[in-house]
This record gives sequence, C-alpha cells and structure tokens, in this order.
Amino acid sequence: MNQELSVVTTPRATVTGRRRADGGSEFRGIRYATGARYEHPVDVALQGSVSALEYGPICPQVPGFLEQTLGLDASSMDEDCFFLNVYTPQDVSDSSSLPVLFWIHGGAYTNGAGSLDWYHGSSLANRHTVVVSINYRLGILGFLGEENFGTEDMMSALRWTREHIASFGGNPNNITIFGESAGGSAVVSLMAASEADTLFHKAWAMSPSIGQLRTRERALDVQTEIFTEANVRTTSELAELPLQRLLDVQTALLSRPSREFDWFAPASSCNTIASNLLETASADPRPFVIGTNKDENKLWAAFNPSASTVTQQDWTQHATKIFQQNATRAQTVYAEHRPGESPHFLMSAVDTDVAFRARAWSLVDQRCRQANPTWMYWFTWATPAFGGLLGSCHALDIPFAFDNLDAPGGEMFTGNGAERIPLAKRFADEVVHFATQCHPSWQQYNITSRPTLQLDAEVTLVQDPESAIRELFTAQ
Repeated sequence: MNQELSVVTTPRATVTGRRRADGGSEFRGIRYATGARYEHPVDVALQGSVSALEYGPICPQVPGFLEQTLGLDASSMDEDCFFLNVYTPQDVSDSSSLPVLFWIHGGAYTNGAGSLDWYHGSSLANRHTVVVSINYRLGILGFLGEENFGTEDMMSALRWTREHIASFGGNPNNITIFGESAGGSAVVSLMAASEADTLFHKAWAMSPSIGQLRTRERALDVQTEIFTEANVRTTSELAELPLQRLLDVQTALLSRPSREFDWFAPASSCNTIASNLLETASADPRPFVIGTNKDENKLWAAFNPSASTVTQQDWTQHATKIFQQNATRAQTVYAEHRPGESPHFLMSAVDTDVAFRARAWSLVDQRCRQANPTWMYWFTWATPAFGGLLGSCHALDIPFAFDNLDAPGGEMFTGNGAERIPLAKRFADEVVHFATQCHPSWQQYNITSRPTLQLDAEVTLVQDPESAIRELFTAQ
C-alpha cells in the first residue's frame, strides 16, 4: 500500500516518517538509547538515515487484560526497547517552537508501551503541540534493588527530546511530562530526581499510583526475594538467566500479597531520586496538575468473583481497619456519598480513596503550603459499558485526555454516547492549554476553598468536593 512519507532533516540525520491523513506526521520507533541488561542506558543521538515508519519493540512483559484490550502487540517484545515516537501537526518546521507533551505510559511498572492505540498523539498534536511517547524498561528488568533503570530510561528519552525536538517543530524549553497510573507516579518521581531538574518544565499526573513508589529499603528487600526465587546470589548471576526465567520470577513475586503492589517501581535514595521523594516533589516550583477518577478501584472490583459474598460485617471490618476509631463515621459518610452501593463497592470506594485520592490531597496540600503552583481535577464521568459496573474507573480517562475515543477498544470501555465528545475535547484542550500557557484554564488550588475541576458530562469548577470524605483522611 502506498503511503505518503514525511521527512525531517537535522544537522546530522534524515528521519523518514509517515504523513497522516489529517496532514500531520508521525515518526515511530526512533532509538533514544542503548543498554545492556542491568546497565544504565547510553544516550543515542540522531545521525545518518533513520527509518521511523514502524514502532520499536516494547519491553518484555506478561500483558494483562487492560493492555491486551488497549491493543498491545505482545509479538514485538525485546529487551532492546529504547524507542520513542514523535507526533507533529501539519506545517511545522524547525522554527515552529511548539509546546512538547512527553507521555509516560502506565501499567504498574510491569506492563504497557508508548505505542498503544489509546496513546496515539495525533489529536493532541493537531492542537498545535508536538507529542512524544516512550518505552522504558519494566518490572524485573527496569527496577532492581538500588537501580531505577526504568527511570534512567525516561531521563535518557527526555535528554533526546531536549536535544532533537526542535527539528520536529517542538520547543526544547517548553516540555510538559504527563502520565497515568504508574506513569503518573513516574511523573512525581521525576519531580524528585535532581538529574531531571532541567529536563522538563511542567508536569501533569493522572491517577498517580503514588503508593507504588518505594523506599530504598523496600527495594533491597524485594531484590532479596528476587534472588531467592531465582536461586542466585548476585545481580551478575541474575543477569545470566534466560529472559523467560526472569519473567517467571517476576510473575511469582507479583502473585504474592503486597499492600501497595510495589514489587517494581522507582525507589527513593537511588540514582538521583531524593531520599524524601514526596517532600522533594512537593517543593518543586514547576507548575503541576494532578487528578484522580471517582471510582478508580472499580476496574478491579467490578470483576472480582468474590463480590457477591461480601457482607456488611466485611464492610465494617474494612472500615475499622482503615479508619479505626472513626470507622462508624466513615461508614455513614460513604453510604451518604455512594448511595445504593453494596458492601463490596463501598469497600472499593474506600480503597480508591486510600490508594489515589488521599495521596493526591496530601501532595497538593504540601505544595500549596509552599506556594508552588498546583491545580487539581476530579474525573467523575461514569461509563455505561458493562452495565455501568465500572463507574468512572481507573484508566477510563485516558481516551478523553488524548481525545482518542475512536481508538480500538475505546467504545468497549466508554460506550458510544454523544456526551463523550465534548468531554474529550475539553480534557484534551486543558492538557494543551497547560502545556502552552503554563497553567490550565481553571482556578489554582488552595487549601482554603480547594477549587477542583470536575470532569463529567457537564464540566464544572467545584469547591472542596466531598469534603466529608477528605476530612476522614485528614483526621487520622
């Protein structure tokens, strides 16, 4: 099939990508680094003739249900996964100086790739931005002991972007990092990495899994468990094992109980990430947006086979475990704010707020006390898919933020209602407004009125939404 090509010429390279039907271009599978197993990435500069027509290999992984639904191609896995993709609007040149959106994918630091259909950057690029999406090392290959190899990969890709993005029409002095779930917590960890201090200028975290971020001690404990499971004594011995054996070890660990699902994630006091990670991120003066979804945990709770067996007593025990002496008050508050929900889904609502919302509140409060510019949103649009069981679940906001409702698998999660279209336009417009203007369109957060943009069929600015729930966490 014939395709129109798009060529970018740099001082040392010629990069050939695809011209899209909308007039923009995309350059897939550009190498940003090389790296051997359990070694730091080595930056690679553009040079020579570079074919950027196909996505590069993704990090080896065992794809989960969500990744398969999002169109992950498991046949393209390779440890040499140091590739990124660039999306541009039409009629750009090396003097366009457009804001750059740098996407870090989620997937619990064990799954995913920058090339997934939901992350296609064309709609955002057509709003006069340049979009970069990346692969990075995951799981046992990316986060082992004292080494945050996956984070090092992100910073290598950011250095590539700073060096080369002007040739694609981007402004290297206006780079916004954004990511969802693990990608969102990666954004937070980069705000605490001294090596990244000059690599980006703004940050946007969607449903960041902040609880996954580890201490150095936790990372070393996990490394000990890895060595025991793999029957090795050193990283050098681990590096000699076949790839499938490493993935089997990873799967074995992931099957064990873990309160925060923190087997593999960036660790503080490792590489250039500060020992007081969250305190350092809260002190970062760069503009920052953070948001969560109302029903994050329903992505997992909705299909839990034990849901029908959860009793009122289970709900009482769960509330007591989380809220202790305030358990009775908590049960009343959640019943009022989640009317009609079963004990199972009331427990899910608490788990959502423990894992996502409460940590977001804590981070923005710390930032506001230091007068660092911060904005908050809350995604509450509930999908009618699966009989409405998912509500506004984890990851539902991704096709809205990218304005990619037509991406494969999208309608399965979002349905096909017309009310989705203006919401996706508004969400994507806000992301671009932030990248362009250094602030979104709504009021900056403060700890007095707590203005929060509520993203639903109708988008409204609300003051301190569900304050009674927030106060349950601040009272502890």
